Parts: sequence; C-alpha cells; structure tokens
Amino acid sequence: MRRLGSTRRTGRTRRRVTAAAACAAALAALTAVPAQAHGSGHGAPHWELKETGTPEVRFRGLAAVSRNTAWAAGTGGTVLRTTDGGATWRNVSPPGAAELQFRDVEAFDARRAVVLAIGEGEASRVYHTDDGGATWTESFRNTDPKAFYDCLAFFDPRHGLAMSDPVDGKFRILSTGDGGRTWKVLPNAGMPAAQEGEAGFAASGQCLVTSGPKDVWLATGGAARARVLHSADRGHTWKATDTALPAGDPARGVFALAFRDRGQGLAVGGDFRPDQPSPQAAARTPDGGRTWRPAATPPPAYRSGVAWLPHSRTAALAVGPTGTDLTADGGRTWRTVDTGSYDTVDCTPGRGCWAAGEKGRVARLEH
Repeated sequence: MRRLGSTRRTGRTRRRVTAAAACAAALAALTAVPAQAHGSGHGAPHWELKETGTPEVRFRGLAAVSRNTAWAAGTGGTVLRTTDGGATWRNVSPPGAAELQFRDVEAFDARRAVVLAIGEGEASRVYHTDDGGATWTESFRNTDPKAFYDCLAFFDPRHGLAMSDPVDGKFRILSTGDGGRTWKVLPNAGMPAAQEGEAGFAASGQCLVTSGPKDVWLATGGAARARVLHSADRGHTWKATDTALPAGDPARGVFALAFRDRGQGLAVGGDFRPDQPSPQAAARTPDGGRTWRPAATPPPAYRSGVAWLPHSRTAALAVGPTGTDLTADGGRTWRTVDTGSYDTVDCTPGRGCWAAGEKGRVARLEH
C-alpha cells in the first residue's frame, strides 16, 4: 500500500479502524440473522437487488471498483457500468458484440476496464476501454481452433494474464504488460501436463486469480482430480496440487478461487448440474496452494463464486444458483445466509461487495 506520509497516518489509522469495526459489525449480523431474513430486512447486512433493466442477460463477469462503481459483463455481448451504487446502469456494450458471451471483466476504475468473451476459436476475444465504455478496442482475437479462453486476471493496472483450456496437452496462458492493449502467448515449457478432460470453468471469472505482484492461481475441473495450479512468476512456471473438491466428471471441479494474500486462499465448486449433489464443495489453503484442506462444514450445494470480505482476515462469501454462504473462520465452516441466485461475487477494500447472476440480477451488500 502506498504510504501517505506521517501527517496523514493518524487519519488513515482512524479510517482503517472505522472500516474494520463496520466490517466486524456486519459480520456479526450476517452470522446471527437466519437466511430467510436476508434480502427483506433493513437492519442487517443483506443483498439488495439493483435494477439493471436486462432480465434477459446472465452476468457471470463482475468487477467491483467501490461501493459506487461496478462493472458487469454477460450474455448477448452485454457490459453494464454503474457509478452511483447501482441506482442507474449505463449499457456500455462494445458495438457488434451481440453474439458474444462475456464471462469476465476486470476494471481498474470507472473508466478503464478489460472484458473477456469466451468460446471456441474466434469467439474468444478481449476488449479494453479507457473512457468508461464509450469506445472499445478489440485487443485479442483467438485464431487457434483448439483454444477456448475462460478467465482473465490482473496483478496491477498494466500486467495481467488470461487462460485457455489445454492446447496440445497444456493450459495456455496469455500475457499483457500494457493494461490489456496487447497480448502474447507465453511459452508452455513451465506448465505441467493437463489431465485427460481437464479444463477451466468460465462460470464466474474466478478460475484465474492473483494476489500481489507475481502470484497467480488457476482452477481446474472435468478430470479425475480437481486441481489448483500456482505460479509465483506471473505465469511462466506452474505447480499443480490436487484438491478434495468433487471430480471425475466434466461437470465437476474447482469453479472459483479467492486469495486474501499469497498464503491464505479459498476454493469452491462442486457439480454444476442442479440434480446432482456437491459434497465437499469448498476447501482452504494456508500456504499459497501447496496443500488444500476440505471444509469441515462446506456449503450445502455447488458454488461458482467466492470473495473475501474487506477488512477481515477470516470472513468470506461464496455464491451459487441456490444461495450465498458465509464463513467466519477462514473457510473451515460455511453457513447459508441468503437463498437468492448469483453466479459471481466481488468485494473491494472500501466495503463494496457486489454479486451478479441470471436474469439480469446484480446486487450490493447493504449494511
């Protein structure tokens, strides 16, 4: 974090204490209030739906910038942006993108964002904007019919990666050093071999996540073992670790990751088919992904998104089509606190937590 100088330290400390106290109060309320109370009560923290006017769109891409500013990306080539806490939304979709499925968006502020369209061959594309979506530039179009891009993630406003399902037996990684304006495929010599049928899930934009200037993690499924791959050098070399999440089927695996720092991380997933159970749908790591421990009390069903709550070392939210779960102990136990359908969740240090999903649903955590 950038230092502000000794004359501002007292104010900064007070703001941190205030934010931390507010988060602690919110966490206590979330833990205490039964699930059916959320979404209707006004005194306790709850998801409050924000009308987007797009009931036909499913938003699996979400970037929370602050409590006021957020971006959502979804089907029909749709990109929305709000700068007033969700009271109004501006449709800033790239022109000519109606046939594309946007599954991930990374935003640095109210003006700069990068979105990923998924699919086979040329359906996988990356666009970036520097003017709040008034104009977009297509900065990457996949020309390899064997590639299928799932997620992207940034270390900082300039350096980022995107990942594709395995090509010729290894996951493929794209890299940018100029904020998503240009991309190049990284050499795959440092990438371990993929399992038969192994792939990523473009379910929430969280199958590729970063923490700090160099660490990045990649979630997999669809194979005999659900794995997490970790790179400590911005995607040049990787190590794979098995998890206890459901595997052995194309519909099962790790769907989303969240790292509070380069050590403490969470993984959620399961089986996305609504008629199939998802035992052990969450795991945690204390050591950057070298080992994964199954949750003692996991979420009761498949979960596709996960995010750490700001100003807490132990609290996080997981979301999926059947509800939202809260952990207050670093992923050891989870408890359902909302039954609404969401695909992805994202939180910012400024106490701005957002969720998005089917039927144009976007919500903000209200306190």
